[in-house]
Amino acid sequence: MSAAAAPATTIGGLPVTVEPTTSPLTDAARAERMRDPGFGRVFSEHMLTIRWTREGGWQEARLTPYGPLALDPATSALHYGQSVFEGFKVYRGADGSVAAFRPEANAERFRASARRLCLPELPVEVFTEAVDLLVGHDHAWVPSAPGQTLYVRPLLFASEPELVVRPSEECLFVLTAFVAADYFPRGLTPVTVWVADHFVRAAPGGTGAAKCAANYAAGLAAQAEAAEQGCDQVVFLDAVERRWVEELGGMNLLFVYGGDVPRLVTPALTGTLLPGITRDSLLTLARDLGMEVEEGRVSVEDWEADARSGALTEVFACGTAAVLTPVGRVRREGAEWVVGDGDTGPVTAALRERLLAVQTGAVPDEHGWRRVVAPLG
Repeated sequence: MSAAAAPATTIGGLPVTVEPTTSPLTDAARAERMRDPGFGRVFSEHMLTIRWTREGGWQEARLTPYGPLALDPATSALHYGQSVFEGFKVYRGADGSVAAFRPEANAERFRASARRLCLPELPVEVFTEAVDLLVGHDHAWVPSAPGQTLYVRPLLFASEPELVVRPSEECLFVLTAFVAADYFPRGLTPVTVWVADHFVRAAPGGTGAAKCAANYAAGLAAQAEAAEQGCDQVVFLDAVERRWVEELGGMNLLFVYGGDVPRLVTPALTGTLLPGITRDSLLTLARDLGMEVEEGRVSVEDWEADARSGALTEVFACGTAAVLTPVGRVRREGAEWVVGDGDTGPVTAALRERLLAVQTGAVPDEHGWRRVVAPLG
């Protein structure tokens, strides 16, 4: 277990102006807001911002009450999409301790996304200590209710008010957090997915491996088509042959081949898939549990054939928001098939239970993934 540094007036050596709210919510008012939070609606009381300029670098770090940003209509990111973000969760353990799950990994991916979009790379120690500072001040917002967490959302965007098409010379980092219930309220109830034959999420050489805003906007039409077909989520295929499975909406997919020793197969990271932190965690935990793990290619034709033959026993998607979501039924134009018996499989259930146990501190943190955060203020 890695203990967090206790930030005072600096984060990663960067001076911070700390201006906490002068009118904090009462415990009763906070509890009422957290009672039914949904996803991305109920934010904690503070936010942290850091400006960047090409000449001055990172500067003007401030922790302030949560509130609107003042943006010029010509703000570059609004026009040209130079924007990246991250997302990870903070859990309250049964002993009352609070810990962020793998924020260092998110910090590294944030840097990689920024690099791909010609944005400045925030140092890892600034990122993680900013999290310590924000969560430390909003410690009481980390819920203890089952199925609820504090979801941290780092954002970096081009803030220069100029419309020349080039990398922005001014950027803004914004760190906020919100109370989140289960992304899929049905929990481990399997979803039905739609294979998008007419849409692609990313192409070789594109931004598929970056967590940038445009990737999510580009997937909305495909998700709308899935909903029209009575499906919960959309499956994207590769852009070249239109036959290799890549992602499920904004989540990674894993395929389980049953037997005495289950075998997990997941699409390899070819540059068109987002390298999920949850994906990486589950592959590690699967190996810990003695399962076989393979990163390769899965065609949609093999998915159908192996499901019909019974060789493929489970499929699940994974991501920060949803954790693990079983896939029970697949539809595409002219075909439909069931995975296993259409219910949640034992491997999916076991991996979800193990991951949540690690995240909440219910089992030893053998990989040093939990970053404990102390209360501040």
